Amino acid sequence: MAQLSDDCFAHGGGLMPLDEALDLLARRMVPVTSIETVPLGRALGRFLAEDVTAGMDVPPRDNSAVDGYAVYFDDLEDGAETRLPVTGRVAAGHPLDRPARRGEALRVFTGAIMPAGENDSGPDTVFMQEDCAVEGDTVSLPTGMARGANRRDAGEDVAKGAAVLRAGRRLRPEDLGLAASVGRSSLALRAPLKVALFSTGDEIREPGAALDDGAIYDANRYMLAAMLSRLGCAVTDLGILPDDAAAVRATLDGAAGDHDLLVTSGGVSVGEEDHVKAVIEALGGMTLWRLAIKPGRPLALGHVNKGGRAVPFLGLPGNPAAVIVTFLRFARPLVLHLSGCSDVAPLLFRVRAGFSHKKKLDRREFVRCRIERDTDGAPLAVKAGRQGAGVLSAVAAADGLVELPEEMTYLEAGSEVDFLPFSEAV
Repeated sequence: MAQLSDDCFAHGGGLMPLDEALDLLARRMVPVTSIETVPLGRALGRFLAEDVTAGMDVPPRDNSAVDGYAVYFDDLEDGAETRLPVTGRVAAGHPLDRPARRGEALRVFTGAIMPAGENDSGPDTVFMQEDCAVEGDTVSLPTGMARGANRRDAGEDVAKGAAVLRAGRRLRPEDLGLAASVGRSSLALRAPLKVALFSTGDEIREPGAALDDGAIYDANRYMLAAMLSRLGCAVTDLGILPDDAAAVRATLDGAAGDHDLLVTSGGVSVGEEDHVKAVIEALGGMTLWRLAIKPGRPLALGHVNKGGRAVPFLGLPGNPAAVIVTFLRFARPLVLHLSGCSDVAPLLFRVRAGFSHKKKLDRREFVRCRIERDTDGAPLAVKAGRQGAGVLSAVAAADGLVELPEEMTYLEAGSEVDFLPFSEAV
């Protein structure tokens, strides 16, 4: 009697390990989008196309870090309180209108330029106002101050000529602030990646439509559109395609003409009604089919030849939990490579497992988990409901994915594991 398989995707040839697939992306995928100049205020979340180099020092001049009194350190008494006349006032944006003199104290405010002297660089030390005692036009300065205290040097934040932001960076609010601090009002950015998105399946319906027997609503397309948009893509929604080879071929061929990436879910397994793989092989070629992961094994990476270009195609699984896993660990780096991003690997965090788990050798598994606090306050990963590939509610209840490596066959509760937060992957 033939042995029956308890793995619904066990047949169909060898499976590619995830790391090998990610290495393939790194070697073959290059930025495909054009470069455009964008005002700084509209650059958030975009991918930098060129290095940003500082044309100036930041700060541009030596300045005071506090409100207080600027003095020459060499005017201070050794081991005793020092009394000096206050002979000038320096506010931010209002430099002293004369050279500083030895033997005086200058009232200064945070950000004020440190005055220059007649024959030297000027006062070099600032006392905080709350440490000083003022009587009339005289200030008493305590002992124990270090030379150069409370003074910010020109260029201590950014030196002129330094590359403050590197090409390939996805811009965050703090990056925009850094670009503004060196005087940049616009940046050279990659244009948004143009992605054509569709679902396949005669059983798929739009939410809100009548749901006849055997039909389901299309959750995948809405998840994928949202995740692609959060990665900065310009998404064209092509709707739901029937299980018809001619319709799939016409849609893919047409979309390849004016898009940078084609993405679908469903139709990439081995069933008689799964036409996508055959269509891709006819229109271009297949690079990868099926990963050694769970959930998410049926995955297709290929291309459609159109107008002298090889337009990448990505076919994701039909089960929604598998869509989430394969998007975060494979589609996301694919999109980032094509978008010109230099850092595509998500940051994994070490947490303690609050569950035991048995798995197969040579397969990477992803467990949907939420994070709780263990008795000692450490983060603890707990399974978020049923773990089937079609169980979307467990994904919605989770904070991220526990990633179990290929060589592991059994996870002992209490062991440390890698955790990928959903928030890290967008």
